[in-house]
Order: sequence, then C-alpha cells, then structure tokens
Amino acid sequence: MTGCNIFFKCENFQIAGAFKSRGASNAVFQHLEIARHKGVATHSSGNHAQALARVAGHSGVASYIVMPENSNPLKIAAVQEYGGNIIFCKPTLQSREETLQSVISETGAIEIHPYDNTDIIAGQATAAKELLEEIPEPDFLIAPVGGGGLLSGTALACHYYSPKTQVIGAEPLNANDAQQSFRQRTFIPSVNPDTIADGLRTSLGKYTFPVILNHVTDILTVSEEGIIEAMKQIWLRMKIIIEPSSAVVLGIIMEHPERFRGKTIGAIISGGNADIFKLPWNEK
Repeated sequence: MTGCNIFFKCENFQIAGAFKSRGASNAVFQHLEIARHKGVATHSSGNHAQALARVAGHSGVASYIVMPENSNPLKIAAVQEYGGNIIFCKPTLQSREETLQSVISETGAIEIHPYDNTDIIAGQATAAKELLEEIPEPDFLIAPVGGGGLLSGTALACHYYSPKTQVIGAEPLNANDAQQSFRQRTFIPSVNPDTIADGLRTSLGKYTFPVILNHVTDILTVSEEGIIEAMKQIWLRMKIIIEPSSAVVLGIIMEHPERFRGKTIGAIISGGNADIFKLPWNEK
C-alpha cells in the first residue's frame, strides 16, 4: 500500500492501553516512598490518566487525576476502575494546569506531568529502544507528537542507539503547533485544537521542546480525513484496535509517500483506547 516496509511497535497492547504505562511506572517508582505518603497528581485527557491511576493503585499510592470534561467516556471509566480520583476541568490547557495546581495545593500530592517530566521522557524512550533492538537502524522512526514525551524519548533513544535513523514526528494538521514550533524554532502553544486525535491536543513542554529541536529530523502533519483512513486501514488490515492519535504515524506515510518510498520504517502505535461505540467512519 505504501511502497515501504513498516514495522509497528504496538503500544496498544499495554495493559492500560497505551505507551503511557512506561513513563508513569518509571515516574512513580522513582518517588515511591514519598508518593505513598502524599499521593500523585496529574492532568490528562485519558491515556496518562489511566496509566498513572493503574500504577499508583498497584503501588499503594493515591492518585488525583484532572481530566477535561470532554474526555473520552471510556477513558474516564477506566481511570475510575483503576481507582483514580477524577477532578474535571474545562477543555483548555490553562484550565487543566490551574485545576492541577489547586489539587496539589489541597492534597500535597507529587505532580507527575503527562509529558514534561524527565522521568516520564526516560520511560517513554524504552518503546523506541525495544523497537531498535528488533529492527536495527531503520531509515526512519515515526512517533505521534502532542506534548512531546513520546517523541522526545524516541529521539533520545535513536540518538544513543541508532544515530543514523531519522526521527519524524506525526501530528494532526488541525493541531499542528508542534510542527510550527519546530520549523520556526520558537515555542507556539496549542490554541483550540480541533482534531479527532484527542491525545495530541496539548502543547510541547520546556523539557520536550529542546530535545525535539535538537534530535528530531522533521514533523509532518496529516489531515483529519487521513487520520480516519489510516485508522480504518489498521483496523481492517492488521485486525487490531487503535485510537485516532495512533493513526497519525501511518497517516503521514500515506499522505507523504514520496518521503518514505522504498525505506524501512519503525512506527509507534501509541495506544488503543478508542471509543468503540463512536467510531469516526460511522460518524455523519
């Protein structure tokens, strides 16, 4: 279909359904004794929320999760099932951060930021490291980019373990703040992103942005139609459940075929927490 060889790293098979389990585990384990006394807190639209609630619950740690009120209902239900204490907020980055700070002030919990945290970035890097152990020196390694935790971790893994591999970020065209920031070499925040890829609506952070500037080759975008088509093809051809945010890695290959033709590509499928009762190709 694409004229290239693609090897998918299927993080949708993680127990909490996404790569976020890696960073959340690493971050909680680094501060376990303090966390058991004070708890942990974060803001997240879903996947980091689930991962943090799960690892906290298994570790005897209370978790306080700030979630936008328009979050995927299945992700909300999963956070509750894992024992997370949910505090809802308006669906803006400002509201998420202000609500989180209020929760931390009230509880004394340790902040585990969903992406702008060095322990999180190190944990996310292990996905690319494992892929490179199986597929040495691919021409490209592609990861989705929202806040940049996965992409910056992927870039660092390639820097140390496969320096000849070009790292590409994949982003929705309707939420292309990371591409703008990367190409203009200055931070541009995400403002009212309108994309089906709900996990990619956040802005880059103070830790992730410099890593991306220094170690990523390029950031490419894909249309909403392209995201839906890529998601559909993975469901149909690979027989696995992925969410829209994961589909961007195949979407950019399908929309930029000349860039990848004839190459060997590693692509990270970031998660599989799709709302199976509201699939995009069934929406009118």
